[in-house]
Amino acid sequence: MKSSIDHNIPFIVQGLDSEHRKSNSASYFHYPAVVQRIKDTLQQRFSTSFQLYEEDNQDLWHALEEDIRSGYPGVEHCASLFDLASTRTFSYVQEAGFQSAYHLRPSVLNNLFLYPEYCVAFARIPYEMHYGLGHEELIFAENDDCMRMFLEHIRKRQLSEGKVHVFTDTDDGLEQERKGAMQDVTRDDVFMEDSLKTHIYRSVDEFFSKDGAFFRQYGIPYKRGILLYGKPGNGKTTLVKSIATTVKAPIAYWQITEYTSSDSIKEVFAAAMKMAPMVLVIEDIDSMPESCRSYFLNTLDGASSKEGIFLIGTTNYPERIDPALMNRAGRFDRAYEVKSPVEQQRHAYLIRKGLGGFLCEEQVDAAAELTEGFTYAQLGELYVSAALQMHYESEVQLEGLIAEMKSDFSKGHSGDWISKERSRTLGFV
Repeated sequence: MKSSIDHNIPFIVQGLDSEHRKSNSASYFHYPAVVQRIKDTLQQRFSTSFQLYEEDNQDLWHALEEDIRSGYPGVEHCASLFDLASTRTFSYVQEAGFQSAYHLRPSVLNNLFLYPEYCVAFARIPYEMHYGLGHEELIFAENDDCMRMFLEHIRKRQLSEGKVHVFTDTDDGLEQERKGAMQDVTRDDVFMEDSLKTHIYRSVDEFFSKDGAFFRQYGIPYKRGILLYGKPGNGKTTLVKSIATTVKAPIAYWQITEYTSSDSIKEVFAAAMKMAPMVLVIEDIDSMPESCRSYFLNTLDGASSKEGIFLIGTTNYPERIDPALMNRAGRFDRAYEVKSPVEQQRHAYLIRKGLGGFLCEEQVDAAAELTEGFTYAQLGELYVSAALQMHYESEVQLEGLIAEMKSDFSKGHSGDWISKERSRTLGFV
């Protein structure tokens, strides 16, 4: 079904003649007048009056922007506001098959968008400031019932689409976007100790089972937090992805950066509470800036700050974790080490990757034995190297590949990348 946001549409405020613009430019961006024109346009369309609403955060505006980008058929570009301000925007997007293109579309600013089925409309109204343009954000709805139905519609769509809400702290503040569903990672794709794997998934499944009935039955606060730590490449991210793709609940990722602040912490948890029950993943939690650690701890201690939130923290450097995170109940309940695989797990992982498709059983056994100390990521690279060698040379020198990889890992630890036997100085003479 084609979106209705690209049709030719009218302007709420038509342009002034040139002489009038010179003498009355300040009156052109007349906020009360354009609000009334919007209400008149909506009343003419639906034969009923509309009420004004204000949102205390950007959730609905983020949803609108995503619907415009994706061409969602339920949103209509109803009108533009001022003809002397821009009404369209473009962005560079990466498309499927490594193709890239510029995507042109109506901008959120200076346009009126409508969800006709719910009688809800959005307008980001520009107004003139001393330097450039500011804007006012207004939401219109026929009544409270229409607004409630629309809010429920947005929530159900977000759940059914399986998209992930991503928070990123930047020097311009907290950025939010909803990314497409990640590649399916099943629980069979997760390799770790069976007892640990069972314990983690049991905890997750119980949290989202029957709306937390277990927690009500035993009088347990409806919140949970686990910390995953260990060497990079041993499956922490894979474990989190498997949870995200197998749990029927909203998923949010938060990437801690040097720009994380008390304001962004407050904003993230406020957004998470609105999605609850949900999973909030905090990547590289050891990177939390010192300046806002106390605020973060106080937020975790709050009586309702994590209600309905299953919190997963990850770190490659547990020694950098603030001990206060683990020394009080209610912050992170359990910490789990995600260890490097033992031989049996390495064997199972290489089989799962497909090494047995072009190597015999004895060679796979040898690979599992010779790769002691390898992480899962390194085993994955061994599979790729073996597949490339088979493709180009019709054979695999397994021991040689493993020896080369171990040599590279050793150089990475020691920093000794340049061979000393035949090293020479390069440059101009």
